[in-house]
Amino acid sequence: MNLHTMPFPPQQRSRDWRIPLLILSALVVIADRFSKLWVVHHIPSGGARVVIPGVFRLTHVLNSGAAFSLFADSVSPGAVRIGLIVFSVIAAFIVLGLLLRTGRYLTISTVALALILGGAVGNLYDRARLYYVVDFLEVTIVHYHWPDFNVADSCIVIGACLLVIEIFRPQPQI
Repeated sequence: MNLHTMPFPPQQRSRDWRIPLLILSALVVIADRFSKLWVVHHIPSGGARVVIPGVFRLTHVLNSGAAFSLFADSVSPGAVRIGLIVFSVIAAFIVLGLLLRTGRYLTISTVALALILGGAVGNLYDRARLYYVVDFLEVTIVHYHWPDFNVADSCIVIGACLLVIEIFRPQPQI
């Protein structure tokens, strides 16, 4: 038997994870929307509910700026809003492209991309529809106070941390 007629075992097809990863992104958007809607309907704007005294509160903050309220006090809030929307749309398309390209396999990186995509779309929706992002999680540890954030922000940060972990994780030798 020569090499060209030798039977080969059938190709094993691995599962394509792109749809489940896109579903994860959609779940992030849904969780973000529902949590923000709950806050809007249960906590007055500028109000707060203490969950763990001195550590954790649910608040209702309207953030017209970027992360950590950067640019919120701009003299040109319309330009800031449009700039943030354009940046978010471009970032979301880049992350979506990366996810579609690499999402055939379930890895730390693809899960990270799915979380980042969901977070970006969640905040983009607020910024485009409401002109601001609803932030509601306030954390204080000892003397450090984090700026208020939301589920979308949390998923973006978790995704970014997973990417950093993946970068520094030892890679298998081939």
